[in-house]
Amino acid sequence: MIGRLLQPLLSLHGWQAYTLIGLLVFAEDAVMLGFVFPGETAAILGGVLASRGGVSLSGIVITVVLCAIVGDSVGYEVGARWGRKLLRFGPLRKREKGVQTALDMLNRRGPIAVFVARFSAFLRAVVPGLAGMSDMPYPLFLASNATGGICWGICYVLLGYFVGQQVEQASGIASYVLLGLIALVLVVVYVRHRRRSKGEFEGPADEPAAGSDGAG
Repeated sequence: MIGRLLQPLLSLHGWQAYTLIGLLVFAEDAVMLGFVFPGETAAILGGVLASRGGVSLSGIVITVVLCAIVGDSVGYEVGARWGRKLLRFGPLRKREKGVQTALDMLNRRGPIAVFVARFSAFLRAVVPGLAGMSDMPYPLFLASNATGGICWGICYVLLGYFVGQQVEQASGIASYVLLGLIALVLVVVYVRHRRRSKGEFEGPADEPAAGSDGAG
């Protein structure tokens, strides 16, 4: 069952695989798709595909890293031009508390915050735009962004590659068990991302108006 569900993704190869993985990583930072689909999942999937021979390991690492860096750079430019307007849109308005936390961190730590943000799904989606809104020069942003993108991309692609190799070396029931582990890794990353987005970074629930208790 798990094998049949994963087969369409695991059978991707060549330009189709590079395009899908690259677009997902790029879009997470450039258009805040990270609120829905975390880039770690795409990077891990890229590593699994490399272990199966669908893409080269070096090729998918370069794709993930470059798309992460370019996506952040686009996010920076979007923030510089339309950041204030975007903050009034639905997804960001609902996460006003998280956005303010990210902005405070950016103001306190500068380029260090840009590097650290790469390893948090929510921060990775909003910090590039917030940096564009701030006084941070683009060259300084780019240096931290590139460093974080390289570390992040290599780590998650290699994680997927390692898990995929274990499947290739196994046989019979063991291979299905390891395929299940791949699915579990992807699901855990996705669920963790969703919970953090809804919990840690959402604003507090509206409190009842004063005097409403006992009214009537």
